[in-house]
Amino acid sequence: MLLDTASLYFRAFHGVPVTVRSADGTPVNAARGLLDMIAKLVTTYEPTHLVACWDDDWRPQWRVDLLPSYKAHRVVAAVPAGPDVEEVPDPLDAQIPIIREELSALGVPVVGAADHEADDVIGSLASQATMPVDVVTGDRDLFQLVDDERRVRVISTVKGMSRLEIFSEEVVLEKYGVRAGQYADFATLRGDASDGLPGVAGVGEKTAAALLAAHGDLAGVRAAAADGVGMTRAQAARIVAGADYLEVAPRVVAVVRDLDLGVVDGELRALDDARRARAVALAERWALGTSMARAIAALDR
Repeated sequence: MLLDTASLYFRAFHGVPVTVRSADGTPVNAARGLLDMIAKLVTTYEPTHLVACWDDDWRPQWRVDLLPSYKAHRVVAAVPAGPDVEEVPDPLDAQIPIIREELSALGVPVVGAADHEADDVIGSLASQATMPVDVVTGDRDLFQLVDDERRVRVISTVKGMSRLEIFSEEVVLEKYGVRAGQYADFATLRGDASDGLPGVAGVGEKTAAALLAAHGDLAGVRAAAADGVGMTRAQAARIVAGADYLEVAPRVVAVVRDLDLGVVDGELRALDDARRARAVALAERWALGTSMARAIAALDR
């Protein structure tokens, strides 16, 4: 089980009241919410391995060089020699060290990669895995990893933890009208305002799905548009007009699958006495209480 950690702790922050605080007044709603998520996920899906995938760089420069609008609306401070500073609510930002500490106490490895996002870590671990993989995320872009043959599926948190959805190839096709292997091209054509991807002007989800159904992939769509066949004149004109964007966007949208992350020991183990004492002490320090207890119980099972 691969956790899109930032996606989950952002959801926890917005789902648990910020009035949930430790004795010194530090907000711990996201930290507690993430523990509850882990407890539910481990109990429900019974993974043998668990990895918290991390954004070492949430807006890699190589993606920005290709498409300057990429996540630009979320930048609060540009950093010339390192990752730009993302817009994060102060009460959440204060909890990131606590979240890192609680994951460490539970023995859940936190894995990131320089100049890459958590999506790329997930893509690489999922693509290189020799066992079935569950990807837990609220990010639709990771549907491109779904692969029934390799037993890779996405557990989507978009509707909340009480209404988790499992995405297989059949579900992706049913919901979006494209195969999982076409999803990256679909997202490129459609665009995504939340990531600063403009898409092709005038091409929405239905048109993107129809074009890919007719022409197979983005290269096929572009070739058909250039030849003026298999689509309306207006559609062909839009694809041709979007040529500059379509030259670079696919590399921005596609998750990296070949990162060398070394050996990641994510095997779930019941807490030994030392780790249990550390987790309990951390829970007392930050008022994580029953949330930490539930996470410990899930791992013990």
